[in-house]
Amino acid sequence: MQRTFLRQGILTTAGPHGRVAGASAPLAAILSGILLAFSFPHYGHAAVAWMALLPLLVALCGERAFRRGFGLGLVTGLVHFAGTIYWLTPVMVSYGGLPWPAAGGAHGLLVAYMALFPAFFGAAMVVVLRRSGPRGLFAAPAVWVTTELGRIHLFGGFPWELLGYSQAGVAPVAQTASLAGVLGVSALVVLVNAAAAYAVLTPPRRWLPVAAAAAVLAACVAFGTWRLRDASLLAAGTPLRVAALQGNVAQDEKWDPRRSETILAGYLEQTRRAAAAGATLIVWPEASTPFAFELDPRGERIRAAARETGAHLLIGSTLIEPAPDYRYYNTAFLVDPSGATAGVYRKQHLVPFGEYVPLSRSLFFVSPLVEGVAGFSAGSGPSTLPVAGRAVGTAICYEIIYPALVRGLVRAGSELLVTITNDAWYGRSAAPHQHFQQASMRAVEQGRYLVRAANTGISGVFDPYGRALSRTALFEPAVVVGEVRLHDGLTLYGRIGDAPAYGGVAVTALLLWAGRRRR
Repeated sequence: MQRTFLRQGILTTAGPHGRVAGASAPLAAILSGILLAFSFPHYGHAAVAWMALLPLLVALCGERAFRRGFGLGLVTGLVHFAGTIYWLTPVMVSYGGLPWPAAGGAHGLLVAYMALFPAFFGAAMVVVLRRSGPRGLFAAPAVWVTTELGRIHLFGGFPWELLGYSQAGVAPVAQTASLAGVLGVSALVVLVNAAAAYAVLTPPRRWLPVAAAAAVLAACVAFGTWRLRDASLLAAGTPLRVAALQGNVAQDEKWDPRRSETILAGYLEQTRRAAAAGATLIVWPEASTPFAFELDPRGERIRAAARETGAHLLIGSTLIEPAPDYRYYNTAFLVDPSGATAGVYRKQHLVPFGEYVPLSRSLFFVSPLVEGVAGFSAGSGPSTLPVAGRAVGTAICYEIIYPALVRGLVRAGSELLVTITNDAWYGRSAAPHQHFQQASMRAVEQGRYLVRAANTGISGVFDPYGRALSRTALFEPAVVVGEVRLHDGLTLYGRIGDAPAYGGVAVTALLLWAGRRRR
């Protein structure tokens, strides 16, 4: 005997224990992958995320073999990440010198690695559901957050577009990140998905858990609404006028010696414009100088600009440590109004397939890429840069998607967050929009203003509630000038970090232990 459910616009066919029948389960897993991909910019919408896991969860409910759950989660992950980071293959072809088959192979390996985490989610949920039935769906937030923690930390991590980022543009919901970080927002989204799946699989008279989930969501939205209306962080703190420069230098021209004078002159001209508008901290993008700042005589022209304008200049460039090691670092230099180097920050998290190649000895087919990017070394430890006696924390490029790294900067005393990047590699794909969106969540988590300077965009300034006060267009030169405020207080997340998420790991481990014992 089979039952057909029509809930939330999703049609599923289930057996007497809620199990999705026949070929429907793989199709449900594929549908979840598609919905997850369409939960993120710029093709997707935040609302999709609230139902994206529903088909997969319904398919998992009633499965008896954890291998089956692993396979369904893997299918969801493969579709999800193939659709979310689709832009990586063209980057490796255009700028890494790889033929399309090799680039596609490297891309496929990264997608497969990322898909292992939803696969673990599927396998773990089968173990839980096998023991608890549909009530076990409410373990999904803890299990999902466990997998996202793994994606942040394991093998160097690649936490691009964690599920909570889908809500970065929904300000009342995003404020939950000030309490429990982006992983807390992920847990909230998964909770709603789990409640919807429970409603699909159980009679209405048993919907008390659904009502409880709705109450949690309402409480989070109420907190976010209150925090936005309170707006105390917009008035408190010391004001500082800042500028973000967007030079709009094409990637294939960036290191062309014939273009170096034009590039430098353009940034110097933008610097003077920003200073004329009152900016006392002027931020250049990642790798903005077409030379190593401290070793090239042209660096003196930047120091002279700082003396001329009386501003602090935060410059993205390359730091080279001489013989015998010859180490290269992606670096942010702070030049003070006297023209001296007041601080240096070396990038800690290097971009896979951009600044280093994972398993480069084994991936023989990407040898041109290895030769092109193997020279960078990683910096270590959080370090802030001094601006007029106050501390500024800087994240370079995709470091901004690491919550703990940015929290470390704040714990080290940062009163303003800055991120510099070069997203020219990604053209007009979804990547620059996704990157910009993820940066906003760091502002919410830490209760800090955040300044973003991107070579070709998107540049802008976020307030401590994650709202973009300014936002540039892609591939247009621009100078963003605005007022921020320096804060030294800590949000709850700033104090406790990912402790709630690690609580979810403990819950997951306990449930899996109980499920295996019952088996």
